Amino acid sequence: IALTDHGNLFGAVEFYDNAKAAELKPIIGCELYVAHGSRTEKTRTADGKGAYDHLVVLARNREGYRNLMRLSSAGYLEGFHYKPRVDKELLSRHAEGLLCLSACLRGEVPQLVLAGDMEAAEKAAAWYRDLFGREFYYLEVQDHGIPDERTVATRLLELGKRMDIPVVATNDCHYLSREDSEAHEVLLCIQTGKTMNDADRFRFGTDQVYVKSPEEMEALFSGAPEVIRNSLTVAEKCDLTLDTERVQLPEFPLPPEFSSAEGYLRTLAKEGLKRRFDRIDPPMEQRLEYELDTICQVGYAQYFLIVRDFTDYARRNGIAVGPGRGSAAGSLVSYALGITDIDPLKFDLLFERFLNPERISMPDIDIDFDYEHRGKVIEYVLEKYGRESVSQIITFGTMAARAVIRDVARALGLSFADQDRVAKLVPGELGMTLSRAIETVPELRRLTKQDETMAKLIRCSLALEGLARHASTHAAGVLIAPGKLTDYVPIYRSSKGDVTTQFDMTSLERVGLLKMDFLGLRTLTVLKDALQLISRATGETIDLKKIPLDDPK
Repeated sequence: IALTDHGNLFGAVEFYDNAKAAELKPIIGCELYVAHGSRTEKTRTADGKGAYDHLVVLARNREGYRNLMRLSSAGYLEGFHYKPRVDKELLSRHAEGLLCLSACLRGEVPQLVLAGDMEAAEKAAAWYRDLFGREFYYLEVQDHGIPDERTVATRLLELGKRMDIPVVATNDCHYLSREDSEAHEVLLCIQTGKTMNDADRFRFGTDQVYVKSPEEMEALFSGAPEVIRNSLTVAEKCDLTLDTERVQLPEFPLPPEFSSAEGYLRTLAKEGLKRRFDRIDPPMEQRLEYELDTICQVGYAQYFLIVRDFTDYARRNGIAVGPGRGSAAGSLVSYALGITDIDPLKFDLLFERFLNPERISMPDIDIDFDYEHRGKVIEYVLEKYGRESVSQIITFGTMAARAVIRDVARALGLSFADQDRVAKLVPGELGMTLSRAIETVPELRRLTKQDETMAKLIRCSLALEGLARHASTHAAGVLIAPGKLTDYVPIYRSSKGDVTTQFDMTSLERVGLLKMDFLGLRTLTVLKDALQLISRATGETIDLKKIPLDDPK
């Protein structure tokens, strides 16, 4: 199964993992938007939309995957106009390792074929064939019950025979089963800010864009069985394995007297231990050596040097740094390096909760900085490792139980009062799902039987709950790549101009990239939290308003 999202690779890593877990072969691709001219030209077509065609590219190998990331990134950073667009000049530079399909009805070749301009279609097909290679260019046919698709399929089969270009059958999959078409229609309204009552709303002219079975596909193309067989040929030519075992850390610049990150880390940790403790006993030395051996053995020496460097920078420049949060406080090495300020020996904290040699995963050191000056630390990291290697990280807002009801109700044209009334029936507990709410709230259950509108509201909300609703910038996440970002991760630019990775924190960790939490905390927020903890511990009520905040104590 292939994932070919429009213009982006947001879900590539999660898709890869899930396909592997289901014992399916994952094929990572993208349905690119190819500008009619240069990607830098901002022209419109007669219908007021951007001038572009669709093109499907699939990664055959690691080089193809890297080129896919470069193309998708350039679409957002260089060619965005209504859509993240590339152009033929970019395709020419980044075609290696990719397999190309002529795409759906919106592809360049299908559009020319539909218009009856077979000469121009032949010329365009020849350009793509010559660029990607005779083995790696396919004409693509689909049948979702749309008459134009059948016209195009007949003509593409003829064109394929004349030009000796193989033809492959595919199916657009925008939802899992045919019954989901109703919820998908509502989703389109949510995404475009329309309601189901709007006559001019964007909609699909078919309910056939679901994941069809092999038998359904064979029946659709029974007159040309080779186009079904070619889908297996395409799959066999795509053999991408993502490296999820190797950690990809940037090189920390070492002083000239040190030849390895491991040697430098050991020296700094031992010096730091002497500064932290007046007296060092053998168990303390053994604990430090054990932690250092584990850190060096799993290849994380660079990581500790990087974190120690920017926390040291913050302290040298009077920027408040948090004492340590989470499992990182269990590391004596972190304490010795000055990354944390909590003595793990005094509080009997376990190193293995932070980094377990039996279950190796990227250690997570979350650093809290003074909110007002957090940007200075990020700027230091940008300068040190290069702006082409550092980026903020994307995060995806999802449609949670209450939010999805409001969104669906708005799309169905319900009044604000009705939206609010139904949404408030869902308990406000953390992690509450709509299905659990229906089980526990009798009034919600009654709504499913009240009338068709309310039944549709609940039905579509259940189908859409948990889906990504929008992309935004993670409040604290920063990625430091070992080289140019687009060699390791695809890049996204939002409508506001914010540049982030296309992969979220979880996906970045899966592909072994260094992500940091630079959380900015406001001084008063920290003070309130601390006072609440003291209040709970002592049983005393503390009134913040009565505390003189200008008192240094």
